[in-house]
Amino acid sequence: MTNSQQAIYDARTLGRGKMLTLGLQHMFAMFGATVLVPVITGLSMSATLLFAGLGTLLFHLLTKMRVPAFLGSSFAFLGGYAAVVAMGAQEGLSAAESLPYACIGVFSAGIIYFILAGLIAAFGAKKVMRFFPPIVTGPIIIAIGLTLSGSAIQNCNSNWWIALLAIVIIIVCNIWGKGMIKIIPILLGVLGSYLVAACFGICDFSAVKEAAWVGLPFQWENTAFHVFANPNWGLVVSAIIAIVPISLATMMEHIGDMCAISSTTGINYLEDPGLHRTLMGDGLATMIASLFGAPANTTYGENTGVLNLTKVYDPRVIRIAAVFAIILSFCPKFSALIASMPASTIGGVSLVLYGMISAVGVRNIVENRVDFTKSRNVIVMALILVLAIGIKYGAGDAINLGFTKLSGLAVAALVGIILNAVLPGKDYEFGANPEADKAVNFEINPSLRK
Repeated sequence: MTNSQQAIYDARTLGRGKMLTLGLQHMFAMFGATVLVPVITGLSMSATLLFAGLGTLLFHLLTKMRVPAFLGSSFAFLGGYAAVVAMGAQEGLSAAESLPYACIGVFSAGIIYFILAGLIAAFGAKKVMRFFPPIVTGPIIIAIGLTLSGSAIQNCNSNWWIALLAIVIIIVCNIWGKGMIKIIPILLGVLGSYLVAACFGICDFSAVKEAAWVGLPFQWENTAFHVFANPNWGLVVSAIIAIVPISLATMMEHIGDMCAISSTTGINYLEDPGLHRTLMGDGLATMIASLFGAPANTTYGENTGVLNLTKVYDPRVIRIAAVFAIILSFCPKFSALIASMPASTIGGVSLVLYGMISAVGVRNIVENRVDFTKSRNVIVMALILVLAIGIKYGAGDAINLGFTKLSGLAVAALVGIILNAVLPGKDYEFGANPEADKAVNFEINPSLRK
């Protein structure tokens, strides 16, 4: 019996009480980052929690109930949401009116997961992944973090002392924390700076007092379905074009997380139930969440850290965490409490997260030993970075092509993929270096996977 099998066996002897406690721990591990996405974007907090839970259960169903993975909000799509909101503003729409259009784009991105899953099932992972090498995905991930940095600074400007406090707490907990403290630095940074801001009267809790204890997690006008009552077809097309390319980076993130969970548990989930099944589960969870106004889902590295810490790999513990998230989604008062968080807290936490996203892109390039003595690699990376950042800050988030508008990230991703495909000298082979392949993830503490 392997260590991973023994750990699963031991989990079944823990009893209901300890199983519930372990499930609650997993929920809190994903909680800090998951709730931050709707806070930053303006999406529904309650819907986010609901579809994180439902998406996790759906993922488990499609992966034969075997993979101990939790699905939470993806940070990779933040740039896409911001780009669509900016395009909507030019059409005279508010942020709340533009977000459902962004959700349509995210739904379309989820379809790409199914296409890739089908290709992998038909041709194998190696043949498909050679079109998405680190020289393309790495710079795209770097660009995601850099293009988001401006919004983090704007939020920090509202109160730099509170923002700096959040940053310090995250760094201290992540570097010097022990046990669970090291797992949830984001959550602790949010709570610590939020409490200090509340003590100094910076927060407005009037909405919390008025909110009900029990209510529906989403409103019809916030869903993607509401768009088609009176659609702006130009914005629909623009949102799809702007957001779909981001799925290339998030699929790399997914593959890295599956490698990490496999490494942690000692079970090769890429072979059984198979990478095509895990991609389908992640993609379907993202599609359903986006239809109801929730953020895109992704497998969460924080929960892999908890698996590493507890050595309990029973997927039922993850499903318990998902049920807790679903229950919490039906409490509007809790959502109002999160919405009352000061912008400076959001800014401080975002500053770290966006920087970590870019740093992960650098890690992806370094660990895959991308050869920059080759001119083709320099050209691909240079154009991806310059187009993504230049269009973001030099062309008002997007460029106008006449029939539609493209965000900097969308242009950069398309150019990078096409250039890599046509230029000679491709030397990347997926699976040749498992440690490097799993370098793509957006967790706050990658060391926990080792």
